[in-house]
Amino acid sequence: MSIWLNQHKNQIMIANGGLILISLASYGFKLTSIAQLSMLIAGVIGLLPIISTAISALRVKVVSIDLLVSIAMIGALLIGEYHEAAIVAFLFLIGEWLEKITLKKTRSAIKQLTDLAPKTAILLTDGQEVEVDVDEVEVGDHVIVRTGQQIPVDGTVVDGSALVNQASVTGESKLVSKTLDTEVYSGTVVDNGDLEVLATQVGEDSTFGKIIELIEEAEDSKSKQQTFIDKFATYYTPLVLVLGVIVGFITKDLNLAITILVLGCPGALVIGIPISNVAGIGNGAKNQILVKGNNAMDALHQIDTFVFDKTGTLTQGNAQVKVVEKFNDQALQAFMYAASLENHLKHPLGEAIIKRFGDASMDYQVTHSDVIKGQGVVGKVDGHELIVGNQQLMLNSHIQLSTENLTTINRIQDQGLSTVIVAVNQQLAGILGIGDVLRADAVSALNELRNLGAQKLVMLTGDDQKVADQIAKELNLDAVYANLMPQDKEQLISKFQANHQRVAFVGDGINDSPSLVKADVGIAIGSGTDVAIESADIVLMRSKLSSLVHVYGLSKANMKNMTENIVLAIATVVLLLVGLIFNKVNMASGMFIHEISILLVILNGMRLLKYHPKLDDDQGKSAMDKLKLNQKLEE
Repeated sequence: MSIWLNQHKNQIMIANGGLILISLASYGFKLTSIAQLSMLIAGVIGLLPIISTAISALRVKVVSIDLLVSIAMIGALLIGEYHEAAIVAFLFLIGEWLEKITLKKTRSAIKQLTDLAPKTAILLTDGQEVEVDVDEVEVGDHVIVRTGQQIPVDGTVVDGSALVNQASVTGESKLVSKTLDTEVYSGTVVDNGDLEVLATQVGEDSTFGKIIELIEEAEDSKSKQQTFIDKFATYYTPLVLVLGVIVGFITKDLNLAITILVLGCPGALVIGIPISNVAGIGNGAKNQILVKGNNAMDALHQIDTFVFDKTGTLTQGNAQVKVVEKFNDQALQAFMYAASLENHLKHPLGEAIIKRFGDASMDYQVTHSDVIKGQGVVGKVDGHELIVGNQQLMLNSHIQLSTENLTTINRIQDQGLSTVIVAVNQQLAGILGIGDVLRADAVSALNELRNLGAQKLVMLTGDDQKVADQIAKELNLDAVYANLMPQDKEQLISKFQANHQRVAFVGDGINDSPSLVKADVGIAIGSGTDVAIESADIVLMRSKLSSLVHVYGLSKANMKNMTENIVLAIATVVLLLVGLIFNKVNMASGMFIHEISILLVILNGMRLLKYHPKLDDDQGKSAMDKLKLNQKLEE
């Protein structure tokens, strides 16, 4: 019965409202008996779904708002106040309906994302292509994807080539070339070409699956404010019930006692915070920002210090070899060996070496490689011992740098370039000067963060001090720390926190996981890598600093919105109680005001769905104009 009532609440609400209209019309024609009977039936059928929900809550030992309304309606029916019971039921049911359609609207961005999830896949089995449900694909299977089709798994291309639209994962609309041995992600679309993909992650373990799962978990999570309100309602609701009984017993006025139960419903207070939270997370999802829970949003609005990784975060991560210094006749060969060694690594400086020297070097056999965090890489290529990295790595490897070598390094670094030193068989071969480019929106985005409330902007990097200083000067940063290893970054974050600073770390999610976890809020700016999704509290899928500005402003707007809803809810309760004391409010009018407050809270929360960063001062507007222009240029 309770299931049927819950499924047909909307129809019951319509019937309830129709009977009320019939009753009012009957009063107009002085058909009193018909009017009262209509109100009685309206009250009874309106009571059924409400009392059913109240009983279900009591079974799990929860005293809900529905119980207060049920008792009040039963009391009204017993004393003959049929119109009070009928109108209260209608207002309560329509309030629930408004809540449902609003929450449905706020979740629309999340639903749009889940709708993008692949449904089927074409398996290649014994040379035959078979279309199956995507859930049937297992790790190790070979999947065929053709032009216009979604890639159903995370995997590696084993045959074919294609241009792939990765907007569903990275937020970037530009097409990405996929060829042999390159990685592809589920949910992305083949724009032109055919691919055979070896599945490495499937279903919920795939990148797209993890994104959807985390957004859904975030939607269901509770902020500190929500947890407090839930506890408050747990004690408040029984307290109102007891108060109503006491007032009724002392005053012998049953109508007054029933009115207290209706007016005491904390509906706006209970719905105010979740509606803000869901709308905020929905706004983030719509703008390719993955916020992993309401606590992350709550913590972000309190951040006063933003700590940035350099490469791939403040810079584009698209480094190029700009200076080549050779110290012997074998230098070119050494650089080609270095390209082979770097071929299986993902560091931007290594990628620059591959681009410059890799075409003719991929046939060299790499028999050993070892990454030295924060310093470089050592290995054995074509039978030669190779060392590729910074000065510290050379020092630790007992390779002497002459005064001339150091002068060359300083000259390259004075140009704002990173230096990579290459040695073969313990002999110095040459030095490469590698430069990166600032993100197009970096300057404007950092200015905007300051305008939104950031007090300190800091850069941490494993790069050389001179390179770091040059970038810090261009970005007007408050502090810069260079020559750092991952553990050094984590220790500096701890130092900031010990100084009572609330720290957000912004990194590319590849080698920054310790810092992402250590910070009060970890923010990964990248394309949804496993490490970013697992380690960060917030993932900026668009790989743009403008997204950081958006989510920081959104967190502050979210907190302001929740505060407004709490104030509105409490003010409504106080207003109703004052009206009751001065005999200006009865049960029906009180319930009307109560439902109006819920509607206002809902509408206020929904404003977050359309949030975009905006400042009142001219400087802020100028910064945002530049930010939008740079974003368009970058796209």
